[in-house]
Amino acid sequence: MLALLSYNPEKNMKSKAVLEFSDVQAIAAAATAEALKNNWAVTIAVVDDGGHLLHLQRLDGAAPISAHIAPAKAHTAALGRRESRIYEEMINGGRVSFLSAPELKGLLEGGVPIMKDGQCLGAVGVSGVKSTEDAQIARAGMAAIGL
Repeated sequence: MLALLSYNPEKNMKSKAVLEFSDVQAIAAAATAEALKNNWAVTIAVVDDGGHLLHLQRLDGAAPISAHIAPAKAHTAALGRRESRIYEEMINGGRVSFLSAPELKGLLEGGVPIMKDGQCLGAVGVSGVKSTEDAQIARAGMAAIGL
């Protein structure tokens, strides 16, 4: 009981960074610039650490299905705290049981978690070109906020 009485939120409470609206805008703008520079028609999604959609942009010429795949890749990267390609590699390596993992929908390369100080702030997911190019666009977006 004494421990509860001496609880000090300033000493005991943990804190972590979060994505702010300006961060999301910067990530989206940089990712879009990377896609346009390479003439890649893609959809770009940014999610928070719980996989909730914060931004979705389908560039001219991007396939309609990419508007479903990009958020799924971002969601998977955020919840798993790892790149979505890791799941693709595990499945391709024979661990097909990951296909039944709950809430993991975008099991393809192109989802990249946004990590800072060991904490996941969210993720960027891109769909529309080769999976390595999708990931390149996602990383270009994250570089805009220094991550």
